[in-house]
Amino acid sequence: MAVVALLAVAVFAYFAVDRLSSGPNAVAGVKGTSAPDAKAAPVAGKGGPTPPVAVEVIQVKPSTVQEDLQAVGSLQSNESVILRPEVSGRIAAIGFKDGQVVRKGQMLIALDNSLNAAEVAQMQAENDLALSNLKRSEDLASRKFISSSAQDTAASNAQVAEAKLKLAQARLSKMRILAPFDGVVGIRGVSLGDYVKDGTDLVNVEDVRTLKVDFRLPERNLTQIKVGQSIEVVADALPGERFSGEIDAINPRIDANGRSLEMRARLQNAGGKLRPGMFVRVRVIVGERTNALLVPEEAIVPQGADFFVYKVVDGQARRVPVKIGVRRDARVEIVEGLAAGDQVVTAGMRLSRDGQPVRILQPGTSPGSPAAPKDGGKGEPKAGPPVKAAAAHRTEISA
Repeated sequence: MAVVALLAVAVFAYFAVDRLSSGPNAVAGVKGTSAPDAKAAPVAGKGGPTPPVAVEVIQVKPSTVQEDLQAVGSLQSNESVILRPEVSGRIAAIGFKDGQVVRKGQMLIALDNSLNAAEVAQMQAENDLALSNLKRSEDLASRKFISSSAQDTAASNAQVAEAKLKLAQARLSKMRILAPFDGVVGIRGVSLGDYVKDGTDLVNVEDVRTLKVDFRLPERNLTQIKVGQSIEVVADALPGERFSGEIDAINPRIDANGRSLEMRARLQNAGGKLRPGMFVRVRVIVGERTNALLVPEEAIVPQGADFFVYKVVDGQARRVPVKIGVRRDARVEIVEGLAAGDQVVTAGMRLSRDGQPVRILQPGTSPGSPAAPKDGGKGEPKAGPPVKAAAAHRTEISA
């Protein structure tokens, strides 16, 4: 009997709990709210006015934009040479320090010239003797004491002696290695007392006051390039700095392998920041437009292969298809779709549909709550009451 009584109590409790949990109408009836009234609340809240979205805009103005061609290249010295001796010898003097600025004609390296100096002295003596014999022969020939052939022999001997003297002097001059132009010497690979053979690398000299940059462009750009055109050079090693130059020469022959056009430009390097061998990016300016319309990149809304912007018209955001052109410094050229003076949304684009009301924020203004601006917005409906009604509705349902 006890077991039967317990089973009866359990069955009764089960059905009572099931009825309470599965009957929303009964629960609403307990609170005094009927089912139809509960469903009507969200409908009333949804039908309220749409609050304006706070956005930032810019006014489109004509700007100057440059058309250019991009390439990569490497820098070279205006003049560059590796000094090598023409004769063998032992290094007797070094007239520079590594990395020093030198002038044209300055002595850089001197080889031991003792033998050459002695040879020059010998040839000088022989030349003096030949000249003395020639003068004596001319005097005797004028008085008919010697024949004309003897006089010719003396003249030939004098010429041979002079040639030997010049040869000895030339050999002596090869023992001194001079700077061929103004520039900066590199790091030498020899020391005082080294014996070097002819053709041995001694040191390099670079003229870096003016630099050359060699680069290539596709052959289809041949008609856009000419000598004297301006270029702009940017080096990865010097971020944020730009250097100007101009095209100095264009190779008349097109490379058949890459179908490219080789050209050379020059740029000034008075500050010495650029170095030969640097990798640089070259921008060749081929044209300029003064009425281009530029907008920030964040204003562009891509969708597949198409691009759109939101233009503010009479307090509403209108979705406008546009065609874009060149990109410059985080700005995009609008070729078609906008006009000067249009207001384009750049920030706060939480726009769900075309024609949605917007509220333009002034520069430096905090967006706050887009649905409830602090001043209510001049000439725009306040969004306070609908928000409160929706909040009350959510509270009722959750209760």
